Amino acid sequence: MTKNYGFLICILVMVLDVVAGILGIEAEIAQNKEKHMKVWIFECRYPSYHAFKLGLAAATLLALAHVIAHLLGGCICVSSKQQYRLASANRQLAVAFLIFSWIVVAVGMSMLIIGTLANSRSRKSCAMFSRRFLSIGGIMCFIHGLFTVPYYVSATATRREEEKMKENASQSVRRT
Repeated sequence: MTKNYGFLICILVMVLDVVAGILGIEAEIAQNKEKHMKVWIFECRYPSYHAFKLGLAAATLLALAHVIAHLLGGCICVSSKQQYRLASANRQLAVAFLIFSWIVVAVGMSMLIIGTLANSRSRKSCAMFSRRFLSIGGIMCFIHGLFTVPYYVSATATRREEEKMKENASQSVRRT
């Protein structure tokens, strides 16, 4: 008898995304505690190593949550609009959440990496610097969890649905 670990995987992914989001927001707070100087449109901030570490940890946890959900959920793909229209509701949901989760992870990871690199110790120059990259990346981590967990659930439901259909087809072939 197989065990169903889906609930634990969903909890794990949500915990990783929530912790990544909190770390991203904490990195923004640590960054804002550093001294800065503003000259016209240029803003010079001293890099915060603490914000760098927190941003790097947030990006790592976001990537880990994404990899876990998508590796264990499997790849649910459609190759055409016609195939999408004819697919089951679970498959359509899986494809929609797959697309949204990739968009959110791309935006969130970009924001976290930009904010993290802005706090690296090697940064010495002044430039036009927009704040809030780390906090936006942290918020995107929360949104990632809201799209990735439904993707995992609908992907596993689609796989089970297809396995039952194959099983029923093989049983009907045996009867004839």
